[in-house]
Formats: sequence, C-alpha cells, structure tokens
Amino acid sequence: MSPSKVANSAAADGPAAEPTREDAAPAVVEAGKGPTKFEQLKAASSHLHQPLASELTNDSNHFSEGAVQILKFHGSYQQDNRDNRRKGEEKDWQMMLRLRSPAGRIPVPLYLALDGLADRFGNGTLRATTRQAFQMHGVAKADLKEVIGTIVRSLGSTLSACGDINRNVMAPAAPFETGGYPAARRLADQIADLLAPQAAEGSYLDLWVDGDLSYRIRPSKAVKQVQARQSKGAVYSGDDAEPLYGSTYLPRKFKVAVTVPGDNAVDLLTQDIGLVLFTDPNGRPWGCNVYVGGGMGRTHNKDETFARIADPLGYVAADQVLDLVQAIVALQRDHGDRQQRRHARMKYLLQDRGIAWFKQELARYYPQPIRELRDEPKHKLLDYLGWHRQGNGLWFVGLPLLCGRLEGPTKAGLRRLVETYQLEVRLTPNQDLLLCNIGPTQRSSLKRELAAIGFVAPEQTTPLARHAIACPALPTCGLAITEAERILPQVLARLEAQLARLGIGEPVLVRMTGCPNGCARPYMAEIGLVGSGVDDYQLWLGGTPGLTKLARPFLQRLPLAELESTLEPLLCAWRDAGQSRQSFGAFIGKIGDERVASLLVSAEVAPVQAHSAARP
Repeated sequence: MSPSKVANSAAADGPAAEPTREDAAPAVVEAGKGPTKFEQLKAASSHLHQPLASELTNDSNHFSEGAVQILKFHGSYQQDNRDNRRKGEEKDWQMMLRLRSPAGRIPVPLYLALDGLADRFGNGTLRATTRQAFQMHGVAKADLKEVIGTIVRSLGSTLSACGDINRNVMAPAAPFETGGYPAARRLADQIADLLAPQAAEGSYLDLWVDGDLSYRIRPSKAVKQVQARQSKGAVYSGDDAEPLYGSTYLPRKFKVAVTVPGDNAVDLLTQDIGLVLFTDPNGRPWGCNVYVGGGMGRTHNKDETFARIADPLGYVAADQVLDLVQAIVALQRDHGDRQQRRHARMKYLLQDRGIAWFKQELARYYPQPIRELRDEPKHKLLDYLGWHRQGNGLWFVGLPLLCGRLEGPTKAGLRRLVETYQLEVRLTPNQDLLLCNIGPTQRSSLKRELAAIGFVAPEQTTPLARHAIACPALPTCGLAITEAERILPQVLARLEAQLARLGIGEPVLVRMTGCPNGCARPYMAEIGLVGSGVDDYQLWLGGTPGLTKLARPFLQRLPLAELESTLEPLLCAWRDAGQSRQSFGAFIGKIGDERVASLLVSAEVAPVQAHSAARP
C-alpha cells in the first residue's frame, strides 16, 4: 500500500470556514512569541485539575471556556442541543461523555451501569463510537460527578478519552481465542496503560471519586518496566510527576490501533501509530509492523489541513514494541506544532519533515534497529456480524447497529440479555456490538430472544448498511455544519434502491460526516459525504473496501437531493466495465480523475480539483 495525503481542495466560492475541532481551542498567540494561551492553560492546570475543580461545584449550568478545555481530558465535551436553540434564550447546555475502553471491551457491570446512567441522567441513548467506546449524551453539569463517579466505581474510565493525549486504543473486537487475536487485545491493553497520564490520574480520581486511589490503573509488569525508563534519556519530559507527557501533554490528540495480519477492522492507516502484530502458531507474539502519521481531520477552505494515511516505519520485535510506542509519543511531544493547533497532529510532522527525518530523529528516543516490514496478507474490513465460535466451547454474536445508536426497545432488550446471561459486550470500529461468552446451552434461547428485539438474522443486514458509518453531527455536536447520523438511513435506502434499479449487486463503502473533521473516517470510503453546507456535502470518491487508499474530493457542494443523478453516470460506467471484477473505488482509481469529473452530472454543484500531493 502506498501512503498518501489529500489536501482540502475546496472551491474559492465554498462556505465560510466553520468552527471545527481543528481550531476549536482558545486563540493562539503569534508564532515564536511564547506559549499559546492553550499551552499556558494546560501548564497552569496542575496536571488537568484547574480550573475544572473550582467550577465543578458552582451554581452555573455550564463551564467556562478554560474549564471546558481541561474537561476534555477527563472524557467530556460541553455541548448544547441545537434543536432547542431559541432566540434570546440561554442554550440548552449539556455534556457529552465518552469512555476509554481498549479494544472495545465493556464488562457486564459497566454495561449495566452505563445503561442505567443514560436513562437517569442522559438522553436515554448510548452510542457506540468509531473508536470502540460508548458515548453518552445529554448529561447536565450538575450530574456529571455522579455519572463519572459511577462509571469509575463500575470499573470503567473516561480519562483521556478526549483531549491532547492518547485516545482509546483500538484492536479487533472479536473475542477469538485462537491466532493472534488474544495477543493483539493484550497489547492494546498494555499500550492504553503505558500511555495513560500518571499525574492526571490523581486529578481525575480526586475530582470524580473523591480521591479514592483504589481505582488507580495497575499496569502489568511489562508496562511497569517500560514506564521505569520514562525518566531516562530523551523520552523523559522533565516533569517527575508526568514523565512521558510533561505538564503540557501532547500538542494534539493521538491515536493508536493494534490488529492482526489481514484484519483491517481498525482502519489501521488512519492512526498516528498503527501496529500489525505477528504471532507464532500458538499465539505467542513475534513482533509488529509499524505505521506512523495517519489522520483524518481537516478544515474546509484550509489547504494546509488534509487527510493522510500512515507511512510504513518498519518491523520491531515484540519485546521492543512498548518502548518504540513510548518513543514515538515522546518525539511528537517535542516536535509537534504547539503554535497552530490545526497543524499539530503528527501527520503534519511526517508530511513536513518526511519519513527519513522521522526515523533519524526517532533514533534519539529509540536507539534500537528497526527492520524492514514483514509481508502482510491483503487487508480486509471484517465486521464479525452473526454467530461465531469464540473458542473454549463458547460463542459470540455480532449485532449490527447502524450509526451505533442504542435506544428504545433495542436498548432495553439488550440490557435484559446482558444481565440475564451475563454477557460481556464488545464494540467494533464499525459501530456494531458483540455479545460474548455465550455458552452452547444458551444459544437457542438467546437466538429466540434476539429475534424478539429485531435481530432475527444479524448477519443479513443490507449490503450498504453493513459497513456504512456516520458521525453524530446535529443536533448535539457544536462543530456540525449539517446532518449525518439522522439522515444516513435515508441516504443508504436511496442508494440501495438506485443500485438495484441499475442492476448492480456489489456493495459500496459509504461514510458520512456533518463536518470535515472526519470522525467517521469518510476519506477512506468509496463514497464519502462530508458536510459543507446545509444539506450540501463534499463528494469524495476512490477509497477501497479494504481501507488502504485515500478517497479524493470531486465536488465541493453536492445538494443531497441531487445525489442519485450525480452518481448515476459513474455507477453505470462501473457496471458496464464489469462491477463484479473490481470494487467501485478501484474503478474510480483506474479511470482517472478527468474521466470521473466528466461523468459527474449535477446542475448546480461546484467542482473541485482532486489531487494527491506527493510526499517529499
């Protein structure tokens, strides 16, 4: 696979820049004139404690901007329900809360606690995110301590689910007990522990469970050994309390995923660090292929922001993986851009400096040799829907959740099944849910009960819905320009009807977001719809089903009403060229950008120049 980046190529008459997560922090000071306001805020927070602690118990129904920025590190965003905005009235302030659940694992007590909290303090729904964690919406500021405290006491955590820090570590959710899957899950847990903030954990427990240290993370022996080396050499931040991160943590968010050869459920190349774990036939780890510098976030009309897939770094032995991960994080800590937040992700460091510079500088932090990549099988987007043998006589079943939203009778029914059968839950990067540890004598009754709540044949979802994902967008995300989750079912139904009418039986990977930040990773889709105005979307084409190639932008403002008429000439050309012999994304790449542009038909949309910028 060849790494690539795609710049924002919006037309000059595109929409005005909206507030986005790329620049949603307090304003920066001029480059070269000292730390920005945001960096000063982090440094003065006493390891992410203030001003949040002072505002948590005041009478206001919302936090100040400074407290909001620190709150993100604790796993929460302050939002308002835009459906409830009324001129002259105060906003409907509420908190979105996100968990940290490595590899998507949700133990029974935690799942039951989340279900109850969503009903008592949230909007009655839970949402599986594209990073394999649950998200809760509609929590009032006054209830935040009780909600997070209950999560912690139920053996969960929201610490570092957001903020300028390592986010939830992804890994294949399938609980297979054979092959490399168990080792990949263990490695994800180890990385999550290794990259958890040490001093900030004290602030977190102080705020949410009154300083009860019994809930501290207890890393494994292997992680402790690597942590002991954080106070030495270039990896050391200079802060004894936070030896890896230091008092200002990272320049921006950081994302890590682990998988096994061939299984690309985790969207490997979109991560800051992507690891492919090789094992022997008995599942003992050999080592990892390592990829660095992927990322999706971008901003309309800002050509300096772009989606990028990761560069191959090389292969390291299993006993060196944690040291290498720590070293890469330290390199980004020291060299990531702390003046311009929209330029602060590690992908820009790789793009600006190049992989050769990155390897040379990395040697200061990690002096061990890095070997050439090992050969990998073709990447496939696996989803684990339906019934599967888990191992050790147990089964698991994958249930499709379009957009990951759990609500109403489905939510109530799943709670009953988890509680009755004591089934562990695992969330997939495709926003689906797995019920695990099912005994052979439980299968028949569980099948009947699943059918009663709508899961008659969970493996038989429609072809487009099977892999389609969308971000929450309106009404709760303050960054959304237009709809995504609420209209994705309608969009898929329209496209499925069109494909059937045209005699096309092959599926197409569709992803949709309400803004350009890329939370649903639309830039890897065969058809990516990225909000650019009210009911208008940028059209991105040319990703691949195995998630190994970036799509490219072709239309700046495609009215959703013109979706079918715009796509039809392309779909017909694909059908006539033999749609069963190549994916739609591969067809787009084969015929070239000029031919694609000539086939796109829409009366009032602004075309954009689609291009890939070569890496130095």
